Amino acid sequence: MYIKQLYTGCLSEAAYYIESKGEAAIIDPLRDIDIYLDLANERKAKIRYIFETHFHADFVSGHLDLGKVTDAPIIYGPGTETKFPVHIAKDGEQFKVGGLTIEVMHTPGHTLESACYLLKDESGKDHCVFTGDTLFVGDVGRPDLAQKADEITINDLAGMLYESLQKKIVPLNDDVIIYPAHGAGSSCGKNIGANTYSTIGEEKEYNYALKATSKEDFIKAVTDGIPPPPQYFPINARINKEGYDSIDDVLTNGLKALPVSEFKKLMHDDKTIVLDTRRATDFTLGFVPGSISIGLDGRFAEWAGSLLSFDAPMLLITETGKEKESIIRLARVGLDKVQGYLDGSYEAWKNAGEEIDMIVDVEADELLMDIPFDPNLVVVDVRKPTEYAEGHLKDAINIPLSEMTDPGSMVNIEDNHNVYVHCAGGYRSVIASSLLKRQGIHNIRNVVGGWGKIIEQGKVEIIKEKSVLN
Repeated sequence: MYIKQLYTGCLSEAAYYIESKGEAAIIDPLRDIDIYLDLANERKAKIRYIFETHFHADFVSGHLDLGKVTDAPIIYGPGTETKFPVHIAKDGEQFKVGGLTIEVMHTPGHTLESACYLLKDESGKDHCVFTGDTLFVGDVGRPDLAQKADEITINDLAGMLYESLQKKIVPLNDDVIIYPAHGAGSSCGKNIGANTYSTIGEEKEYNYALKATSKEDFIKAVTDGIPPPPQYFPINARINKEGYDSIDDVLTNGLKALPVSEFKKLMHDDKTIVLDTRRATDFTLGFVPGSISIGLDGRFAEWAGSLLSFDAPMLLITETGKEKESIIRLARVGLDKVQGYLDGSYEAWKNAGEEIDMIVDVEADELLMDIPFDPNLVVVDVRKPTEYAEGHLKDAINIPLSEMTDPGSMVNIEDNHNVYVHCAGGYRSVIASSLLKRQGIHNIRNVVGGWGKIIEQGKVEIIKEKSVLN
């Protein structure tokens, strides 16, 4: 028996490779499938099955491309409806992978078709359960993401989730390993723990949702304080349900090296997005005017999906050698309309004598020194409302980055304001600054190191929003 968790940090997503006696199964694959094919080839195994725990909302799955290459059937749980051929499993149905048995456990609640997969070893003993978004380490899946009929409410789904957990998951032995689909940072739960696997016993002891004494308590616990989901979630769920273009076609269309003259011509289309995936620290020093910064070194795909249009053509500016990676990571969330990239990166644009723009970086101590003496100084805090509530500078305006595609979010910023932008550590503030620039706000300073560096200075008046925290 061989099990490998394939974890993708920028999406907090876990796919799984399971193998026994030369046969393999993949659970919840990403859209870029080479890692699964290479692993099977390296281990001289044949991929027999592709299991999906549900219609994912936070990424585009690789089930279709992987199925075409391997001829392996795609397995979904009961009640699944798709526009492509799949095997809709019955609750309790079993599949053999070498000497192993994988049993389907229908666990509606996160979504209606959600299923967990219980793996039994060669002796028939329950070894582990792949819980998808039904059960996480320290958390459970949020019940507000399902593509559902209008008459089914969030509370209805939360109630289903309670029944699924109590009837299917909790009765398993304490030593059964839990392998979830996501880890910390994922928006598919409220507060997922740091570890990427656990056991039934540990979750019974520490998971707040499994400690609820009644269905009513459970529903209240899992529905209270759910933040709004990223805007791209319904789009990805629909793509996973209806189908998508091959990743090979996406790469063929996107991997076109464009000289400065052609790049410039294409970018003048008002609908075209120019995305710069270089590090934030490189972007602020100089960039193509009008481009948006979302660096590969952060939660790239999640922010791209949350902030960019899925219908607009896109041009890329990347670090040299990062073109393919940028396209693949965009495709993971369904952004696959890349038309090409700037040949020679930003340096080629600069060396051609084209107009450039930049964002002034300032240290936290400079911000704090300027606050008492500049009546036109405005601090824009782009962290989440909960982060802002836990502590912020007096009079700072909270405009969460996720809301900055809405021009109305900038109503409090005037032309005469000196705008200082910060987040927690510096990644989101550069994205925000690039969006502000696109909306015609140019007197911007990016606070290097963000809130972390601000509070390091000491003697800072910290305001807390108790109404939000409560």
